[in-house]
Amino acid sequence: MNGINRRSLGALAAGGLMAATLGRPAWAQGSAVDASKVSRDISARATKKYSIATVVKVDGIAWFDRMRAGVKQFGADQGHDTWMVGPSAADAAAQVQLVEGLIAQGVDAICIVPFSVEAVEPVLRKARRQGITVISHEASGLENIDYDIEAFDNHAYGAKLMEVLARDMGGEGKYVATVGSLTSQSQMEWIDGAVAYQKQHFPKMQEATRRIETYDDATTDYNKLKEVLTAYPDLKGILGAPMPTSAGAGRLIAERKLAGKLFFSGTGLVSVAGQYLRNGDINYIQFWDPAAAGYAMNILAVMALAKKPVKAGLDLGLAGYNSLQAPDPKRPNILVGQGWVGVTKDNMAQYNF
Repeated sequence: MNGINRRSLGALAAGGLMAATLGRPAWAQGSAVDASKVSRDISARATKKYSIATVVKVDGIAWFDRMRAGVKQFGADQGHDTWMVGPSAADAAAQVQLVEGLIAQGVDAICIVPFSVEAVEPVLRKARRQGITVISHEASGLENIDYDIEAFDNHAYGAKLMEVLARDMGGEGKYVATVGSLTSQSQMEWIDGAVAYQKQHFPKMQEATRRIETYDDATTDYNKLKEVLTAYPDLKGILGAPMPTSAGAGRLIAERKLAGKLFFSGTGLVSVAGQYLRNGDINYIQFWDPAAAGYAMNILAVMALAKKPVKAGLDLGLAGYNSLQAPDPKRPNILVGQGWVGVTKDNMAQYNF
């Protein structure tokens, strides 16, 4: 894709408990992703140079800045034309518009992290009908895809978040849960897993109110959590599915001096939540490496384009994606890795993003 086309897409964007690992990270310090074990045969480098666009929920936040690094590294490592775009705010219609633009440009493949599964189904159907390969992430319910790759089992991820939150809360009291959107399928599944774990193991805890939509924005998180705290002054826990909640909750707890009284457990990055971990305002964040996820999506895109076999047991050569599983026999194109980690102030220095 030439520079003019990429600038056009950039203008569109502007308009619009078991697997937790507390050990050392597996990625190399000199690059975003340790891809030294990625097979050159997987990349099909000598076959053709493909154009692959990765479309994310929202551009300009730390999570997807990190994913961009993995997408760019894949292109440099494997000799394909790869880039990332996303709307300037979490907006389903803007994301659909970006995909429409990519279809018009005739890219070979689209990798997507959808803000709303329902919103992107029609446009992804259109892409595939025009011969474009589609790979998704955080969207195991999508139908119009070649493959979906998940970093882990979503319900187990949420259960671990709840295990930590419940421990900090002493196994009782009120908590709230945030999601980027009620249509963000993976995040909803994390919270489903967390609530199921709470009901089974901690019956004295209660979800105070319906799930709070924060649109993947830390300021929105902060403001909505302030409102919830006013309505429920006895609130003891915040369960955060979207990464920015770690900053919004941390800020609220720090400002109100509620450390040790109001607890947080959720998705986060050290670059975003590190100050709150360091100061003891929050105790725990959980995440997977967005750069590795971006790299993995692009590997699958090339494999699909080159018609290479993709099935359970596949080793992509990336930490957390060494033995992909297909847990649903009815949907063998939904692949699951083992790629999440848990971080506290004791091991946060090991993570540089």
